[in-house]
Amino acid sequence: MQVSEQEKIIVLDFGGQYKQLIARRVRENHVFCEILPYTTSIEKIREMAPKGIILTGGPDSVYAPDALTCSAELFSLGIPVLGICYGAQLMAYLLGGTVSHAPASEYGHTEVIVDDGASPLIGNWEKQTSAWMSHTDYIEKVPEGFHITAHTEVCPAAGMEDVSRNLYAVQFHPEVVHTPEGAKLFHNFVFDICGCAGTWKMDSFVESTVKALRREIGSGKVLCALSGGVDSSVCAVLLSKAVGKQLTCVFVDHGLLRKNEGDEVAAVFGPDGPYELNFVRVNAQEYFYRKLAGVTDPEQKRKIIGSEFINVFEKEAKKIGRVDFLAQGTIYPDVVESGIGKGAVIKSHHNVGGLPEHVDFKEIVEPLRMLFKDEVRRVGLELGIPAKLVYRQPFPGPGLGIRIVGEVTAEKVRIVQEADYIYREELQKAGVDTGSGQFFAALSNMRSVGVMGDSRTYDYAVVLRGVITSDFMTAEAAKIPWNVLQTCMNRIINEVRGVNRVLYDLTSKPPGTIEFE
Repeated sequence: MQVSEQEKIIVLDFGGQYKQLIARRVRENHVFCEILPYTTSIEKIREMAPKGIILTGGPDSVYAPDALTCSAELFSLGIPVLGICYGAQLMAYLLGGTVSHAPASEYGHTEVIVDDGASPLIGNWEKQTSAWMSHTDYIEKVPEGFHITAHTEVCPAAGMEDVSRNLYAVQFHPEVVHTPEGAKLFHNFVFDICGCAGTWKMDSFVESTVKALRREIGSGKVLCALSGGVDSSVCAVLLSKAVGKQLTCVFVDHGLLRKNEGDEVAAVFGPDGPYELNFVRVNAQEYFYRKLAGVTDPEQKRKIIGSEFINVFEKEAKKIGRVDFLAQGTIYPDVVESGIGKGAVIKSHHNVGGLPEHVDFKEIVEPLRMLFKDEVRRVGLELGIPAKLVYRQPFPGPGLGIRIVGEVTAEKVRIVQEADYIYREELQKAGVDTGSGQFFAALSNMRSVGVMGDSRTYDYAVVLRGVITSDFMTAEAAKIPWNVLQTCMNRIINEVRGVNRVLYDLTSKPPGTIEFE
């Protein structure tokens, strides 16, 4: 089945920082879920015919003049609605309840008492449990027709519902891991309340996507932006399965790849590889270095790399004749982080946002656009791509351009390539599990005094980064054994010219991002 044909839950985003986690929790129940801006019209929602609607949290006060809001008609569509935090307060406010500034705010782990053991949403929870709270306003009076299903010491309506209208709300955040019973809530909402069957699975996704690509592309030619990373590789194999030699994969070696990576990509997808496609390698290292000369702003670097990628692809398209489609390995976190509606842009992604007007393609093809990283990997395995490639360390589109703080030069690229190679090699030797995260070396823009032998040095500091994550939307620093880090430090300083200091980054996401820039 195509995404458009799938049963689906939609998430209306009111600026909530956990919106992507809500979508993940729904999809864990094998139900497709899409995040839409709060401005989505009632007509559009009717047209999509979702099985359920979830309203996210957000930073506003619902009673403020400029608060993000929606039409109260949303609650009379006959579609089950679940409001979370701000979404709960908005439901109460629009339906005639009272939302006020709370006498006492609640943040973090909070004890919740379930008052209604028959609640379809939380009735099977433990009577007393912990949940994650983050609010300064509260529902002082629930709307007519609602009854309270849970409370805390200072929040009289931690949960409320009107079963007759299929309206449900909770003040806490069930989507985060700090709410241990949260998975039950989403299971109850998706299956018992919304009546979903749970048919969103990767085998059906592969079959339906290949059929959809064949219909969409027809006899057209496709140019695929192939980086050799997991996303673009899975995208390329999907297209190869769908249209074969109509696909040309252009691999641009922009000089910002990991050590030896260009040759490795060519070995997998080149003429001696197992896939039916045309492969073109473009060695454009010097071209990109010239374009990036003197540029230090990370967003500007991303934009330059992204736009020049498009320019290179355009030139290659002209060489091989008419090309109708540009294929990209865009995935859902790219879309979410680049901003949905009026949501905050965490960072721009060069493969999100459509084609510039001057590019001579009919349209973009993005078969993975609605998938999270772990779902992309499952698609890869379903397609028969070797596990080694599927679980390869992720690599950003702008490459080392955003792992080098400040100006990008050939010398800096050499430093970070060699340091990164040593780091990953030592992790593999030590048996450190890197399969559920991302591990890499970056180059800071800091230079400091050091002593090597009897000489004074003034060289760069390399930063080692290791994070554990399941969805790349949140992440924790990896606990790498101290002796392994010491070995990495010794080798990098002794073997990589231009480095005299090695740091380890302990920052989680949030507040940081996985990449440096």
